[in-house]
Amino acid sequence: MGVKRGHWRARSRHELQSLALRRAWPANSAGDAIRRNCALAALILLTLPAAVRAQTAASAREPASQPDSKGPTAAEPRTVSWKKFLPNLAEDQRSIWTFPAKIGRHWQPTVAFTGATAGLIALDPHDAPYFRRTSAFDGFNQVFSGATTALGIAVVPTSFYLAGLKKHDAYAQESALFSAESLADGIILDTALKAATRRERPSAIPPSGNFSNTWFKTGWGSSFSGTASFPSAHSTAAFAVATVMARRYRTHRWVPWVSYGLAGLVAFSRVTTQAHFPSDVFVGVVLGYSISRFAVLLQ
Repeated sequence: MGVKRGHWRARSRHELQSLALRRAWPANSAGDAIRRNCALAALILLTLPAAVRAQTAASAREPASQPDSKGPTAAEPRTVSWKKFLPNLAEDQRSIWTFPAKIGRHWQPTVAFTGATAGLIALDPHDAPYFRRTSAFDGFNQVFSGATTALGIAVVPTSFYLAGLKKHDAYAQESALFSAESLADGIILDTALKAATRRERPSAIPPSGNFSNTWFKTGWGSSFSGTASFPSAHSTAAFAVATVMARRYRTHRWVPWVSYGLAGLVAFSRVTTQAHFPSDVFVGVVLGYSISRFAVLLQ
């Protein structure tokens, strides 16, 4: 009953937010509807820590005779704190960069990932021009701009950490630190790959230009200047944070849906805004998920 009460409180809160948005921001056009729905998603995202805490507290009142190994109270294989942050990050990087030596044990997912990436790269010259020339996503792109999505990604661990401090919730604080650790891992890997590939962004190519010859076209400092394309850092970051939250709060069935749903919108926006090719986004998604689940959470 405690879990149900927490569920209905969270649901009522979101229904009231939706009703308020509909009254304050009527959908007079498709663009208004998109912006209103995105604003609702942002409100849900900002209230995520409170809703999760309410359901977690309710779950804690359930009889101890029904343990759930997947719940937030289950023992994690790794601990995190500000003191352990840098040592953990160093261990993550060692695991990430030595992975090629372990491919023999993981050859099946490696072959699948490599094949899918190669196929998407082959298709990039055919699908990227459509997004370069169309104006169908202008309203969507205004809401999910690069700056807005970057801020949204940063809001999640920040809000969890601040909420955890206020409520003395160590689990929420650890979730925020795991997310920050995943973000740092992703940034390091993304910077290295961008420096190695120096792929040109679709937005830098004229609509009628050549979308096939895009590799090794930018300067050596392009990974720091933001002009390199492969992989998508936004996609890596979004799925890194989403995976931490989805895995650590997966007993609340709606959390993975919201986490991966919002991360998917961020990833899709990188194609519609022509900041990245679809293959860039795919690689970023896989890297973000893999870093969080296997290098950071050790699951």
